Amino acid sequence: MTAHKATPSRDRRRRKGSGHAAARGRRRSLWGGLVALTVLGVTGLAATGWTSLGGAGGRADIGDATARPTHGSTPAPGTTPKPSPSRTATASPTPPKPDIPASGPGTYITASGGSAAVGKGKVLRYRVEVEKGIDLSAADVARQVDRILADPRGWTADGHSAFRRVSGGASDFVVRLATPGTVDRMCATKGLDTGGQYNCSVDGNVMVNLRRWLLATPVYAKTVGTYRALIINHEVGHFLQHGHVDCPGPGKPAPAMMQQIKGMHGCVPNVWPYDENGTYLTGPAVP
Repeated sequence: MTAHKATPSRDRRRRKGSGHAAARGRRRSLWGGLVALTVLGVTGLAATGWTSLGGAGGRADIGDATARPTHGSTPAPGTTPKPSPSRTATASPTPPKPDIPASGPGTYITASGGSAAVGKGKVLRYRVEVEKGIDLSAADVARQVDRILADPRGWTADGHSAFRRVSGGASDFVVRLATPGTVDRMCATKGLDTGGQYNCSVDGNVMVNLRRWLLATPVYAKTVGTYRALIINHEVGHFLQHGHVDCPGPGKPAPAMMQQIKGMHGCVPNVWPYDENGTYLTGPAVP
């Protein structure tokens, strides 16, 4: 805030008038400055709420959280100052994509502990492993797999499949989260070309492509966790000897054993083998 001084004069009356004008100018400038500070204070408080939270990577990007006045200028009395555009609070529109290594060592970390048996019938024991070098917790991945296999819309709804996770000893199948290159190498042992993009199930190994686990597909891009259920249900379904099927009709739920990554063909998204009423969701067999 700048103080203005009256210019000296020999005329006493003019000096007296100038003094009153200066006082009025100072009062106006002081009042204008208080208004400006109040407005800026409110603006700063509002701007601190701008945050953007990431998805799959769990990172949060926080924009410039405080709007600041433009320095070097004094607002005119009775006007509202505008914050500098370069200082206006901003938020990242989308979180950065995770860094996905193309390949890994092909060795794994096994999730410790285990789970209670779920379902009826023969209990199938499974392990959950994460390839070394992947920045994901094996324990967290195991918890997600446990929830998927225990869901009442999953394979336990067939009435004869039960599952229990183990961390040692004999197992019936292994869920392995691995880099695209490692998945490709394992799947190729049975002549499957996964092209760095797909998952597979071979010789009791449910191979989960890290790219799909983190990014899903365009249809499920906003619900990555939901797509993970489709990966597990589809590949465990192959282990249970279920083959591929097609869309049963426009507007109907896409079967879990449909290759949804290659197109929905009129079906609506669905990641479970059974619906909430226990009805198996399937379609025409794919040769």
